[in-house]
Amino acid sequence: MKFMKTSLLCLTALTLPAAMTPALAATPQDALVMAYNIDAISSFDPAQIAEVVTDEIVMNTCDALVNYDPEDEASFVPALAESWDVSDDGLQITFHLKDDIVFPDGTPGTADDLLWSMKRVVNLGFGNSASLTEYGFTKETIDDLITAPDDSTIVMKLDKPYPLNLVLASVAANRVSVMLNRAEVEANEKDGDLGNAYLQDRTACVGPYHLARWNPGEAVILEANENYNGPKPNLSRVMIRHVVETGTQRLLLEKGDIDIARNLAPEDLAELPDAEGVEVVRTLIPSMFYMGMNAQEKPFDDPKVRLAMRYLIDYQGLSKTVIDGVGVARASFVPLGSFGALDEAAGEPFSLDIDKAKALLAEAGYPDGFEVTLLVGSHPYGTPIAQQIQQAASQAGITFNIERMSNAQLYSRNRGRDFQAALLGFKTNVPDANGMASRFVYNPDNSFDAKLTQYPAWRSGYFDEEMNARVQAALFEKDPQKRAEMYHALQEDIMQQGPMAYVMQTMNSAAKRETLHDWTWNGFRIYYGKATK
Repeated sequence: MKFMKTSLLCLTALTLPAAMTPALAATPQDALVMAYNIDAISSFDPAQIAEVVTDEIVMNTCDALVNYDPEDEASFVPALAESWDVSDDGLQITFHLKDDIVFPDGTPGTADDLLWSMKRVVNLGFGNSASLTEYGFTKETIDDLITAPDDSTIVMKLDKPYPLNLVLASVAANRVSVMLNRAEVEANEKDGDLGNAYLQDRTACVGPYHLARWNPGEAVILEANENYNGPKPNLSRVMIRHVVETGTQRLLLEKGDIDIARNLAPEDLAELPDAEGVEVVRTLIPSMFYMGMNAQEKPFDDPKVRLAMRYLIDYQGLSKTVIDGVGVARASFVPLGSFGALDEAAGEPFSLDIDKAKALLAEAGYPDGFEVTLLVGSHPYGTPIAQQIQQAASQAGITFNIERMSNAQLYSRNRGRDFQAALLGFKTNVPDANGMASRFVYNPDNSFDAKLTQYPAWRSGYFDEEMNARVQAALFEKDPQKRAEMYHALQEDIMQQGPMAYVMQTMNSAAKRETLHDWTWNGFRIYYGKATK
């Protein structure tokens, strides 16, 4: 009963509005408590989720075949697979699964569960299926190319000699290789949905935690899996409180009601290091924040209009204000730290130039500008960036009507091509230029019925056969120097005519209580289970 009392007390503190939250001397010793804007969550189905926040949570509840090394994000460590072998021709990868894989309900997990889970991603056809189909694992081929010869082995046959690290990052370390409890999910299938509705608010996978509760708009609670055969989490619970306002997050942190605040404003991050018992932590991540433009509609169907938008972003001014401490100004689609990325100077060649923007607009047939709607989500830096663009654009005759909404609404509108312009974020899971080129430039099918929602290029209705060919050529170029040069040229050309005006590469910035130790993260993963108190 003592545990139940503690749990109920914590849940009460977690879900009450800030003004009603009782002042606590400290968070529970066995729990990681964070404030985080989690309004983008719509499902916990690994086949469907695309939001960064949901991916972070799911990858702390569900093991994939391999994981990123916490100490070196370019390397991989065992997860479901204890080892893997690659054939001499590079066309086959054999994964050897760990012994004693067990689901939270005590059911043993086998290669058959994993095989079914991976095929399920392709058969459902949500955006995440692109992580498999782009490597040849389609509905027509996956039965032959991914097999389970026994209960502890998964064999992947590749149709082309893709770079090994790309396959490991894009498939083996990705949510598409999460092992679901096949019996449980199939038992809850409705109308042929392969359990998609069932997994909207639960996790049925193998991992250090499981989803104990999700109250939309309030909180997510994770609890440690007693049957987990991997490294046990140091803290038995993770409590994620949905807090949108950065000022409220800061207040909760200073009062000691949370261990870590995840969405603080630059001014908070600058001031909090002086607060007693608080420290700020940061890491640069391979995530871009950008203005997406719908190239299917006027005026953004014209490359000159899209180029003009880049001259309406005050990169230098934003660096000193809004994005200070939360990102670095960058106009290239390839994040710093990735193979093939342009350096800082070449990757951000623009500056605010109203006259240049006006000249481009005149050449495109808009000498008097135009009026469009700019969609903005609930990122703390989204609105001030939108306002800067709005103010600069007004000097070029453009009226940007800012429409603010939840991140979930924003992403839904963007994925349905129901927008003119929108401020968005996108994170790659690959430390290689192909990770972004294969999404922001490459578009295999621009038809609306294709619904390739995991491709930002498709969302913006951008399709260029020559660019598609260049992305593919760079992917398979064997000379590393030549391959890097191909990506450099691609970035330079896309900056001139692509459908996204990139603003910054983001950082994960947070402030935490000094009583929280071993907060571990890198550009690709956050490891809840390593945190201690």
